[in-house]
Order: sequence, then C-alpha cells, then structure tokens
Amino acid sequence: MKRFGLIGNPVAGSLSPRLFAAAYGGRYAYDLLEGASFDASWQRFLDGYDGINITAPFKQDAFRAVDRLSESARLCGAVNLAVKTPDGIAGYNTDVDGVMLSILETGLPVHEALVVGCGGAGRAAAVAALRLGCHVTLANRTASKAVSLADELGCGWTPLSGIAGLSPDLVAYTVPGPMDGIPDFPDAVVLEANYRTPCLEGCGKVYVPGQRWLLHQAVAGYSIFTGEQPDADAMSRIFC
Repeated sequence: MKRFGLIGNPVAGSLSPRLFAAAYGGRYAYDLLEGASFDASWQRFLDGYDGINITAPFKQDAFRAVDRLSESARLCGAVNLAVKTPDGIAGYNTDVDGVMLSILETGLPVHEALVVGCGGAGRAAAVAALRLGCHVTLANRTASKAVSLADELGCGWTPLSGIAGLSPDLVAYTVPGPMDGIPDFPDAVVLEANYRTPCLEGCGKVYVPGQRWLLHQAVAGYSIFTGEQPDADAMSRIFC
C-alpha cells in the first residue's frame, strides 16, 4: 500500500492526517514525521514513503533536495509536496493552487491585488495573483523584503503606511498574527492564510478564511500523490 506523510517541526497539531483520511476513506496511510533535522526527515521519506507534504521550516530545504520542480515551486522558491517518480523526486508548491482556487470559487473578478506579508505564504499568494492576471502590490513590515520580492516577481510594492491609499479588489493577508492599520477594504475579496486564529474575519465584500486555502492546496496535492481525485466534500467537513 502506498504511504504518505508530513515532515516539519512541529507537526503534532496538523490537520493533514484527518484531511487525507477523509479524502480517500482511509485507503492510504498518512503519518506525521516530526523531527528537527531536515536531512533525517528527508531520509525517512526516501526510505519508506511514496510522497510527503513539507511544512515549516523545511520548504526551502526541500526545494534544494528535489530533482525537478513545478513552475509554481520554482517561482516560490519553496516545495510543500514531494513525490517519487520514475524520473526522480518531483517537487511542487500547491499553496499557489490553494490561493487560486480559493479566489476562483468566489466567482468575483479580481484585477488589483494587495498581498500583505512577504514570507512563504505571501510569495505563494503573489504568484497565484499574478497567474490570475492581477496587478500585484506587496506590503511587508520590513520594506526591503517587499522591494526584493517585487523586483524578483515583477510586481509593485508599498510601505505599510501606503496601504490605506490603495483600492484593491483582492487582499491576501499572509501575516501570522494581527497587524495594526489594515483597512476593511469593503469592495475586496479578502483571503486570509490564518485558519486557527483569523485576524480579518468579516472584512471585505467576501471574506475567504484560511480553511479554504488549506483545503484547496490539499485537494491539489493529494491528487498529485495518488493520481485520484480526493473527496473534497468529505475533506471540507473536517472544518465544521
């Protein structure tokens, strides 16, 4: 039987095993492989698993360890899913899929995107918005990080003090905690990465919680693992 799992540190509270069990009715094994050493965790994958999800702090390590990269992974500089193939280990970044699908399911057109936060989730959100054809503006506590990522991706940036002067129709909030000075943006789709401690719940024309991002990236990733479409409805009930 195929085996899958999650590496990272920590991973003890992850919803991934429950999501994966719901996706396929428990037909495949899925383990949490917690460990402080990337090399040791990666070796466990190589020795006993067909594919793995990767979470903090190992996504950049996995980016360097795989044999080939999807375009999303290359643009993000991070891998959150690796799978064995006849041509070596393939690396993907399904966080990009999670953002794109979360936005598309609202049914609302988006053209001007503001991405708050320039960490791994912010980079994935920016890549997703660019793929949807948006003009993207980045904002970050450390302005130099926003400038660097904007140069790399070919998008705009603003200091946090400039956010209130923007009129985005999409806001992706990827900062792990609350931040002062974030307007409501009543005409925007507001997508938040946080799913345990939301910071912008109720903001925007449409608020998309982090659970949708998590769900959609999992659906995209699990189909890569198995070649089978997972049961998204069963997975979504995990959050009820």
